[in-house]
Amino acid sequence: MGIDEMLERHAGEFGPWQLRHFVLTSLAWSLSAFHTMVVVFADREPRWYLVRRRPADAMRVMHAIAAGNGRSIPDGVSLALDGSSSSSSTEEEATATPAITLSVLDVLRAPITRARLCVTVLINFITSMVYYGLSLNVTNLNTNLHINVVLNAAAEVPAFALTTALLDQIGRKPLTIGTMWLAGAACLIGGSLGSMKTARMVCAVFGIFAMSGTFNLLGIYAAELFPTVVRNVALGCMSQSAQLGAILAPLVVVFGGAVPFAVFGVCGVLGGVIGFYLPETKNRTFFETMEGLEADEKVRLRQRLKTNLNSSS
Repeated sequence: MGIDEMLERHAGEFGPWQLRHFVLTSLAWSLSAFHTMVVVFADREPRWYLVRRRPADAMRVMHAIAAGNGRSIPDGVSLALDGSSSSSSTEEEATATPAITLSVLDVLRAPITRARLCVTVLINFITSMVYYGLSLNVTNLNTNLHINVVLNAAAEVPAFALTTALLDQIGRKPLTIGTMWLAGAACLIGGSLGSMKTARMVCAVFGIFAMSGTFNLLGIYAAELFPTVVRNVALGCMSQSAQLGAILAPLVVVFGGAVPFAVFGVCGVLGGVIGFYLPETKNRTFFETMEGLEADEKVRLRQRLKTNLNSSS
């Protein structure tokens, strides 16, 4: 007799025991969804208002930010999009201009954003597959399942704290590459340990630790790689690739043995190599429009060419 049939026939479909666990589960879900209640009271960022031709709302948010920090914005200061002059455009002109709306096709048309989107999509796919794969692979370690789950969850706390602390010290790019390589190395070592259960569990925990750090970094790093007008589109593509990686993870785990560790290890190392194709965004200017990003890249390219010519001569 199956458990569902036994519950229905002998224990009741929804008795006091089920009600108690239903209430506890609902309470846990409501606490985890608390952030959605906070978002309702949060304002949009000034850049979002600017690209939608609402400079007055952008300045209102800027004044609120300044007041919250105990400062004030001088009179006569205004905001403008990349490449536009704040003094030459009036509020009426800005409002009359249609809002800038771009799609994923616009991201793919521009060489700069196309390359960045392809790289970040691959990195998100790999990160998600390795992260969820290692979480599910605890069933193949032949150790205490409950201890494994607790250690994996505990490893994420220092990972988030450490990557947040090192973000502005080391930089986005080297930290992303380093955490992915650390996860890849831990998985490759874990796959080569054979029947050493405890050592393999430690390697899995280190892999979870590193990939949790990568996940924390990508949320900030990826948003800085794209201008405001296409940022949500790019982040949406990356989210979809992460979902595909999570879908593929259980299919790798079912092989068992050293295969999941080997696959996740190779993917982690590969993800670190792919990360070299991303630019560093530490202390870089954020752009609202595609034109501003392309103009900045052209200036940086000319500077690099000039530096290379001077060094070669």
